[in-house]
Amino acid sequence: MTAPVRRRLGPFTAVALVVGNIIGAGIFMLPASLAPYGWNAVLAWLVTLVGAMCLAWVFAQLAAQRADGSGTHGIVAGAFGDTAAFFTSWGYLISVLAANAALTVAGINYLQRLLPAIGAQPWGPQAAALAMIALFAWGNARALAGGIQVVSTLVKVSPFVIVIGLALWLLGAEGGAALTPVAAVPIEPATVFAAVGITVYAMLGLEAAAVPADAIDEPKRNVPRATLIGTAVAGVLTLLSSSAVALMMPQAQLAASTAPIADFVGRFVGDGAGAFVALCAVVSCFGALNGWLLVTGELQAAMARAGSLPRWCTRSNARGVPVNALWLGAAVTGVFVLLAMSRGGVKAFESLALVSTVTALFLYVVVTVAAARYARNGLLAARPSLWAAAAGALVFAAVTIWGCGPEAVLWSAGLLALGWPLRYWARLESARGTPG
Repeated sequence: MTAPVRRRLGPFTAVALVVGNIIGAGIFMLPASLAPYGWNAVLAWLVTLVGAMCLAWVFAQLAAQRADGSGTHGIVAGAFGDTAAFFTSWGYLISVLAANAALTVAGINYLQRLLPAIGAQPWGPQAAALAMIALFAWGNARALAGGIQVVSTLVKVSPFVIVIGLALWLLGAEGGAALTPVAAVPIEPATVFAAVGITVYAMLGLEAAAVPADAIDEPKRNVPRATLIGTAVAGVLTLLSSSAVALMMPQAQLAASTAPIADFVGRFVGDGAGAFVALCAVVSCFGALNGWLLVTGELQAAMARAGSLPRWCTRSNARGVPVNALWLGAAVTGVFVLLAMSRGGVKAFESLALVSTVTALFLYVVVTVAAARYARNGLLAARPSLWAAAAGALVFAAVTIWGCGPEAVLWSAGLLALGWPLRYWARLESARGTPG
């Protein structure tokens, strides 16, 4: 039987995938979480942007020189073996599932601001959340993810252009008077690092084109470009817009806000503009969910093809989409959402964000060390820029893990341990020769 022809993502769509996956719920919600840090938060954003670009450079060099369609799973397996590849990919999968749940929770919270009737019904938010997950999983199954991603990325970028333009106008009109006095929080490394633990979540997704490399057209050329361009665009928009909100809104109002970007625009332009930004936030959250569902399915399928997950996850539909893995990831995301909503939206979002950050960093660290090993063995061009980026990425990862705190680290370690039974199942299945 002829293998299904896969519709791959082109260069512009790959950039949109990276930008769209980075700009999700974090930038719309984290300014309120960072309000108590004062100027330390601005410094944390700068540290995060530099560290993210170091990681992006490492991923880009690996994609340019070792593109074989296997994505990050194949890169780690080639450097350290199947066991290391499994646990880094499994950790990343946990990170994506936690991020999916956080995105859905945030999206429903913003949606309720526009449609209060959702929250007025018993289990209304939960039903709406599950419906949105199912809708975007269906879109991915029909290979509509690329078109959805381009449209949602264009929509979600617009609020940040508005925020940055508004901030520049206020500075031009009022000068330093436009800046709100920030509480006197001492600028200290420990405080900056603690803020980094929060800001990094807003930059997760820089690897979005590298993980599902098999889904990208001409990955050797398009994955590196998408990774670097997408990370730079999303990073600059995030840094400028979040700093504007943090420095131009009263700290007490910002700390109490559940929609700081919308409240910032509404404060200076009016409630109508604030509602528009809230709508963009809904598109942003669910647009990112759309992209992350794609990554979830592709990653599970890649792990299954490598013998690290049951072969059931490799089954594809006529469009070449790994539908079993896609729907399994959507189902687990739904469970995470229900658990999160039972604990309260904002608190659950922050907890999921920290767990997502720590588990993603396991992948970042191992991939960076793999790049160094390839360079040492002559399998990757050992340019000074690669060594500098790898060193910066490792320092950045260590700082971020420290900033996330022990609770998030312990939760992440426990979730990583849950991968052992699945790996055992896959190995047993392989030994028995069970068909996919």
